[in-house]
Amino acid sequence: MWSDIVDLSKSKFFSRGLLLISLFLFISCKKETSPPKTSSFIVTTGFALGTSYSIKYEKADGITDLQKEIEDIISKINKSMSTYIPTSDISRVNKGDSTVVIDSYFREVFLKSREIWEKTDGSFDPTVGSLVNAWGFGPGEELPNISPEQVDSIMEYVGFDKLKLTQDQKIRKKHPEIYIDFNAVAKGYTIDLIGRLFDDHNIENYLIELGGEILTKGRNTELGKDWILGIDDPRQESTNQRDLLTTIRLKNQAMATSGNYRKFRIDPETGEKYVHTVNPKTGYTQKSNVLSVSVVASTCMEADAYATAFMAMELEKTKALLTALHNIEVYIILAGEGDTVKTFATEGFTSLLTD
Repeated sequence: MWSDIVDLSKSKFFSRGLLLISLFLFISCKKETSPPKTSSFIVTTGFALGTSYSIKYEKADGITDLQKEIEDIISKINKSMSTYIPTSDISRVNKGDSTVVIDSYFREVFLKSREIWEKTDGSFDPTVGSLVNAWGFGPGEELPNISPEQVDSIMEYVGFDKLKLTQDQKIRKKHPEIYIDFNAVAKGYTIDLIGRLFDDHNIENYLIELGGEILTKGRNTELGKDWILGIDDPRQESTNQRDLLTTIRLKNQAMATSGNYRKFRIDPETGEKYVHTVNPKTGYTQKSNVLSVSVVASTCMEADAYATAFMAMELEKTKALLTALHNIEVYIILAGEGDTVKTFATEGFTSLLTD
């Protein structure tokens, strides 16, 4: 079941880059319980995987600070899956090194990516990077004129079914030119690993945020309520503004938002505002009025991957797929007429809204 809301705000259409879930810890004048005078939470911040993180976790018996363990997880993920580190396992695989024995992190992400690639019928595909770059959707680049022959050539190197994980834990590529990029799930997976670390130390209440993606457990016991998160209104013009479209409660759940960071286009005939999305199944761009997709799931890696997939899928296909998925809730923001937006939400997501 879906809800449909049309926002009639007069604010201008938003056209900046990647939309992220925004962490918004609300301090209400009317709390369910009184907060303790001394904080029982540890807060740690830093930078990882090309973005920032903010982690808040409740102290447990014998646990005062897990910063070293957190940084160790981040370091291991970088060594395994960072395409920006030339000596990482994934960089070596991409360069054609067939001797690389992947670690358990790479293996887990590879297998989950294959599962979601299958379930989304290829709309989530970690081999699509070369295709996106070819269409010129990088910063400051205009859409180039690509011939059908060029598209066909690049498509030879796109498709997760062209990868194989061998019994001796090596990646075999059908073509050496295939480029693997787990950027769409790496942050979510890192968050899940930090969550496992906390669980192993019997930490009952925490919130982990990395690059706008979030995993929660328990409650914000300082405020005596569930964790409250905000989803930005995509029409705000300034990055200094904090205009929220809605807020939700999360408990023992993860949420990731994928926004269309690709350039907006305006149809010269109709004046329609839209964004282009590369379809990994066809190799061509398609019009889309989807501005952002927020997904709630039991793991952040799943939320991350499905948010990416749903950005590339037509709304009706997303709805159809959701009927077959379990424990996946979705909130989609689409461009409406003029300066309005529409929102579509699953019944499960609607039940999480605080409004």
